[in-house]
Amino acid sequence: MNRINAANQALFEELVKQIQIQGNAAGIAVAIVDEEGKTQYEQYFGYRDTEQKLPMDENTIFGLASVTKSFVALSIMQLAEKGLLDLNDPVSRYIPEFTNKNQETVRIHHFLSHSGGFYPVHRTVVKEIAEKLGISEETEGDLGYSVKLAEAGAKAVAEQLDAQTPGHGLIGRPGEYMSYCNDGYGLLSEIVRRVGGEASFADYVKKNILDPLGMERSGCDYLRPRLDENSAVLYKKENGVMTGCKDYYDNAFVLGGAGSMKSTISDMKKILYMYLNHGKTAAGGRILSMEGIRSMCRPRMEYRPESWYCFGLATKKIDDVTVVEHGGSLTGVSSNMSWSYDAGCGVIVLCNTSDVPVSAIADAAMRMYHGRNPLEDRGLYQENPWSEKTRKAAVGCYLSSEDSEVEIRENGDGVLAVVEGREKNLVMVQENLGIIRGYAKDAYLKLFKDENGGVFAIGFGGRMLPRK
Repeated sequence: MNRINAANQALFEELVKQIQIQGNAAGIAVAIVDEEGKTQYEQYFGYRDTEQKLPMDENTIFGLASVTKSFVALSIMQLAEKGLLDLNDPVSRYIPEFTNKNQETVRIHHFLSHSGGFYPVHRTVVKEIAEKLGISEETEGDLGYSVKLAEAGAKAVAEQLDAQTPGHGLIGRPGEYMSYCNDGYGLLSEIVRRVGGEASFADYVKKNILDPLGMERSGCDYLRPRLDENSAVLYKKENGVMTGCKDYYDNAFVLGGAGSMKSTISDMKKILYMYLNHGKTAAGGRILSMEGIRSMCRPRMEYRPESWYCFGLATKKIDDVTVVEHGGSLTGVSSNMSWSYDAGCGVIVLCNTSDVPVSAIADAAMRMYHGRNPLEDRGLYQENPWSEKTRKAAVGCYLSSEDSEVEIRENGDGVLAVVEGREKNLVMVQENLGIIRGYAKDAYLKLFKDENGGVFAIGFGGRMLPRK
């Protein structure tokens, strides 16, 4: 039931405007839809093109980035229900390029829950592999549909994962730890391509998800959004200056399942309707069984404090309401999709600027709809200093091959974190947990210890970073 009142709406919209200012966000689109598919709130802040002052509307195309992973998981679950694969099957059965030679068997469900046992590796992007192959849009058309690129990309990604060995890239046994793995989802989308009967992952998603839902302006294309008049310019900060372009290939993963989807507010309302109705479409069809949707939403691995990763989705509590969600971040993309069966609504937030904390907006919208103060009470975690032993064990530099670097330094009786060269105040709250306070959302830093109490890795941004 929609319990939005004027006071809470004013607080919510002020929060969005503050995030827009602090994050230098060009445009932010927000919508709330109920389980009947009716729009309960929709608002647009800023522009799809700031130079020309072009407004956004429900049909403006935005990038979704890692919200794509929910489409991958949905596709895999469809194939499982058709009997074309089993979630317990080894990944190598479908991707023989992935030999899985240095660890126990990695199964499909491990990649679905980011628990394959791999630290983050070098990001293999479209432009890198296309250049090596000597292909381009001029020779292949839209590279989101290129079989050559998919095959070469799968080989490159598989080789990187296979190169990891215990103590040198592998975190632990499959299923032991959760560490966000874009490459795992890339290989899952390649399984969809090879098993699903279509020429590309993009074709499979279009035929089996987008078309049945009537999501006509969505897809894994790169060329279409660049040429579409009503698509968002992608903004990012370079050398302290905000720049914009329509290069949807920028930093794009070579395998589409990691983050290639683009969509609109109008189209995303349709997939939220489907999830809120456990797999049914507004036209009376079905994308997945109720059991399949429930399986996707079942907690599998601890993700962040108070949050669990499922299959292509995560679940958490907002106050007393259980929420299912996924966010995304790429060049010129900050996105979040969430819904709650408890609240009876879904929220979509799309933004055309990098590194904007839109999940804070999504959470606030969920609270607002449920008649609560939309502003988060960030008093759950109080300062609680680590022991001297833990503090000294944590000090050091942690680096992943995905170019994420965090250094923990002692600072008197406290600690600070240096994230990508910037000093951040690290508040110690539990013996193995610290918080970096953000202007709209907190970041969590978790310590992973070995049997001797040494810190061998930290958890940050959903990823495990090994000690350098």
